[in-house]
Amino acid sequence: MNTENITLYYRQERSDKVYKVSLEEKEGGFIVTFAYGRRGSTLKTGTKTQNPVVYDKAKKIYDKLVLSKAQKGYVPSKEEDNTTYTVDTEQRKTGIHCQLLNPIKEDEIAPYIYDNNWWLQEKKDGKRMLIQKTETAIIAINRKGLSVGMPKSIETSAALTEHTFIIDGEAIGEELYVFDLLYYNGKDLKTETYQNRYELLLSINFTNNIKVLKSAKSAIKKQKLFDQLKSENTEGLVFKKIDSLYKAGRPNSKGDQVKFKFYDTASVIVSKVNDKRSVGLSVLDNEKEIFVGNVTIPSNKKIPKKDTIIEVRYLYAYKAGSLYQPTFISVRTDMDKQDCKIEQLKYKNIYK
Repeated sequence: MNTENITLYYRQERSDKVYKVSLEEKEGGFIVTFAYGRRGSTLKTGTKTQNPVVYDKAKKIYDKLVLSKAQKGYVPSKEEDNTTYTVDTEQRKTGIHCQLLNPIKEDEIAPYIYDNNWWLQEKKDGKRMLIQKTETAIIAINRKGLSVGMPKSIETSAALTEHTFIIDGEAIGEELYVFDLLYYNGKDLKTETYQNRYELLLSINFTNNIKVLKSAKSAIKKQKLFDQLKSENTEGLVFKKIDSLYKAGRPNSKGDQVKFKFYDTASVIVSKVNDKRSVGLSVLDNEKEIFVGNVTIPSNKKIPKKDTIIEVRYLYAYKAGSLYQPTFISVRTDMDKQDCKIEQLKYKNIYK
């Protein structure tokens, strides 16, 4: 019988999910069905074939679905060693995860400016990317810890350096802007102070398309850089305590590295696709999806599908209401629904 099935699992931080895919014979043809949910819970079910189709078509649908889940970090059950499936070699779990920062408000900035124990860097508006260079390979890693593709220009620049390392930065087009160093020539630096990591980072002779972001250290230089970044309408800035360690994940509150954005952005779920190039938006409030308005997709951008995660810019949010003047930025393939929490929204105070 030409039937196949696979059970995939995804575990990271608080997530513990299962996804089952089956290719089965039915009414002289074949169907592809799926079931998903938290491990141990009642799974939701669905189908990718409303009616039976020929085997070759069903097999393509099955392989594409399994591949899409593998790209998001799902791995097969060890108990099912007789199942064959396709995995994109460009996306695998690396075990390397990045540090995430909590935001601060503008009225909280002054102490960070005047305290010399904190340094200031620009916050680039790009795609988070870590680069791992070993003796045998160079790979890029996204914020979910998965290996991903990278621009050839960045790979070439990494290859031209004589050292092995793991660097952390933001990729914008063909360039990588680096702000931290996790490993260097076989040594783990995550327990070193930020000052030591940064000074060592500056000593590496990166070329062409890999650039180290500059830090402002004195109060005068920090204020000057703050004013410059604000006037240039950049995304924002980051304050880093000089003795801070590199800790993967996000601290419960504040932390030894914090960020400030000159405008507000949010990661949201596409809840529906509307007419006239717009999509509905939602965020999670204790696992429940809450509608927060619609956003227009520019004519030169592909309309994202339902349940896609996208990044939007907005002026402010209303309590129990919608985002005001949202603007589409990009699709976020490196995020899950669990990242789209209502707590990220900044609300307008209607009582002022």
